[in-house]
Amino acid sequence: MSRFDSDELVWQKSSFSNNSCVEAAALGDGQVAVRDSKNPAQAVLLYNASEWRAFLAGVRNGEFDHLAP
Repeated sequence: MSRFDSDELVWQKSSFSNNSCVEAAALGDGQVAVRDSKNPAQAVLLYNASEWRAFLAGVRNGEFDHLAP
C-alpha cells in the first residue's frame, strides 16, 4: 500500500452527483483511492488496478443497478 496525502490528490466525482457522492483519485501507481465526498477527512479506501477495472466493468454491465433506490 502506498502512502499519500489525500489533500494533494485530484479527486473526481460523477457529473450526475448532487454533491453527495463518492470521489475517486488516481494515485499514479495503478491504485485508485475512494472517499465519501461529504466526509473527506474520513477513511480512504484503496483499490489496485485490477480491482478497480473489475468494479467498473460490473457497473457498466448493470450488476449494481439493483442497489439504487
